[in-house]
Amino acid sequence: MDLTDPNPPVTRNPQQNETLRELLYIAAKIAAAGVFITLLFTFIYGAARVSGFSMAPAVKDGDLVIFYRPAKNGYLPGDAVITAQGGERTVRRVIATAGDTVDITEKGLFVNGALVQEPAIYQRTERFAEGVGFPLTVPRGHVFVLADSRAGREEQRTPDDSRIYGTVGTGDTMGKVITVIRRRGI
Repeated sequence: MDLTDPNPPVTRNPQQNETLRELLYIAAKIAAAGVFITLLFTFIYGAARVSGFSMAPAVKDGDLVIFYRPAKNGYLPGDAVITAQGGERTVRRVIATAGDTVDITEKGLFVNGALVQEPAIYQRTERFAEGVGFPLTVPRGHVFVLADSRAGREEQRTPDDSRIYGTVGTGDTMGKVITVIRRRGI
């Protein structure tokens, strides 16, 4: 070894090498977990913040909803879904699926001739003068959705739903709501 060498070789002790290896391993695990979570919430699940009171009391203003994307082809009546109507994400409840006939009369909401009983809905379901015509048969690949808030349109608190814009294509939905996370003043 030349004592006049201005750059002597750097030697690390084995403990420093082991610590560096462990830090790199932890960083790789964190990066892999981040990639996994990103892919999971890009292709399988999604999240959306709800604004407004259209689904109260089930989903309230400010709540965060987690939805399941692959459920788009298997909606059932009663499912809460995320729709993308007018460029806005909204939560609506599926009332009827492809092939069902929906009618709204003075007596209430009917699907396939049977009066729909919805114990969690506190207002009457009313037909709107400016909306779609009833009875309406839901075409293939579509669903008929309503907000849980069903008061009269003249109150301007009722949001737009299938009574106004008609059936919704399953391609215009983002997925089925699987959980609601309450804001609780956060």
